[in-house]
Amino acid sequence: MPNNIPPVTANDPASAFQRLLTVLDTLRTQCPWDKKQTMETLRHLTIEETYELSDAILEGDLDEVKKELGDVMMHLVFYARIASETNDFTIIDVLNSVCDKLISRHPHIYGDVEVQDEHDVKRNWEQLKLKEGNKSVLSGVPAGLPSLVKASRIQEKARGVGFDWDNKEQVWEKVEEELQEFKDEYNVVDGAAIDIEKAESEFGDLLFSLINYARFININPENALEKTNKKFIKRFQYLESKAKENGKALNDMTLAEMDIYWNEAKSLK
Repeated sequence: MPNNIPPVTANDPASAFQRLLTVLDTLRTQCPWDKKQTMETLRHLTIEETYELSDAILEGDLDEVKKELGDVMMHLVFYARIASETNDFTIIDVLNSVCDKLISRHPHIYGDVEVQDEHDVKRNWEQLKLKEGNKSVLSGVPAGLPSLVKASRIQEKARGVGFDWDNKEQVWEKVEEELQEFKDEYNVVDGAAIDIEKAESEFGDLLFSLINYARFININPENALEKTNKKFIKRFQYLESKAKENGKALNDMTLAEMDIYWNEAKSLK
């Protein structure tokens, strides 16, 4: 084969993974762009690839999911290759490390611990992390996570050690309480200034309680919001398209006129 291209292997995951390692090793030593990359330069590209994978999952596009999984996997291998050049760790260390962690964190599979359900599994997971040296149950939540995702992860981890409401009705009462407190910040006497900082704090409390309620009824708030984003974009682009089709500019249309197209868009799947 030209340029020593490694052949495609079928039905053999180990050989397919080795093919990726071989291709990346070649690129790292021969491609000018790949030779210049560092962990820092790859970081933002990895974030982008992760979001592209997330989009493909939400769209239910499995062909695109397959493609994006490959891109993410390539990045993971790339990081390990860079680390191996300074003798910090190799891809073998990475794979053995995650296997060791999974075995250690699943004593109900690889040991004699008994569990009744997934909640016991999560509770054991958090307790094991504390025994391994984590100073806080919440220390595993990355500081750089988007706030909505972070709130969800914080609540899940707190639940893992038993800090949680008993039922969803209690959580909804909290939502209503936070909503009223937020509304109270705006129901001020005529002429009085609104304390924006306090209102922002109350709005944050309201969002946090809504995310908590979503968790209780098994709704992923990040997925729910992103689906609504996509729905709004689709409907708004329909509105733009119909306006253009009829020789109109949105800036020159009344809200009532735009609502006609918007309601048409709502009836489309």
